Amino acid sequence: MASQILPLELIDKCIGSKIWVVMKSEKEFTGTLSGFDDFVNMVLEDVTEFEKTPEGYQKTELKQILLNGNNVCMVSPPPSL
Repeated sequence: MASQILPLELIDKCIGSKIWVVMKSEKEFTGTLSGFDDFVNMVLEDVTEFEKTPEGYQKTELKQILLNGNNVCMVSPPPSL
């Protein structure tokens, strides 16, 4: 029988790793996951924010950010750029 892993366990294994977060809005973030809670509110460090604009994507560098778990759509390893 295959072992099961819960979603919060998977996110816990990502602490200290680089992740890619897609939000419900037109924003995406890549950064190092430093913490999260039961509501999947996440703290990322060394963050790059990508915001979709009519001209393309606007890129912003941030030291640290707190993401609201209600607005998180997907969490993944970062894509190869």
